[in-house]
Amino acid sequence: MFLSQEDFATVVRATPLISIDLIVENERGECLFGQRTNRPAQGYWFVPGGRVQKDETLEAAFERLTLAELGLRLPMAAGQFYGVWQHFYDDNFSGSDFSTHYVVLGYRLRVNQADLHLPDAQHDAYRWLTPEALLASDHVHDNSRAYFLDQTGVPGL
Repeated sequence: MFLSQEDFATVVRATPLISIDLIVENERGECLFGQRTNRPAQGYWFVPGGRVQKDETLEAAFERLTLAELGLRLPMAAGQFYGVWQHFYDDNFSGSDFSTHYVVLGYRLRVNQADLHLPDAQHDAYRWLTPEALLASDHVHDNSRAYFLDQTGVPGL
């Protein structure tokens, strides 16, 4: 079910959103990042992912998001549940007049890089980064960087 922009703004203003982030690793141990064209986190390198829609099961959302974000429909069983995160942003999809709050379900998955068909709808570039490189980059968003740190802030995936 798709909401109008006005209804969606009301939801974002009033409630947290549920999303799935995909920590995608290739055969060389590098992880996929896209440079976001949309708010929030516009301009930052971020892992692929997206919102769970109303009345959509997590399994259906996972398949829809892997197809939309990777060009490859994968079942939820292809991923390994990695944990729950909270993402807070000062802006939202339409501007900076209210904040955005996500409750994020992280899933790790390993793919053959050649099987992916990366879309350009929400990212204007993609990169495969080692955990060391992404942790050292100021252009990788802190919310994506957190997937590569342990509870004490020490690197470790």
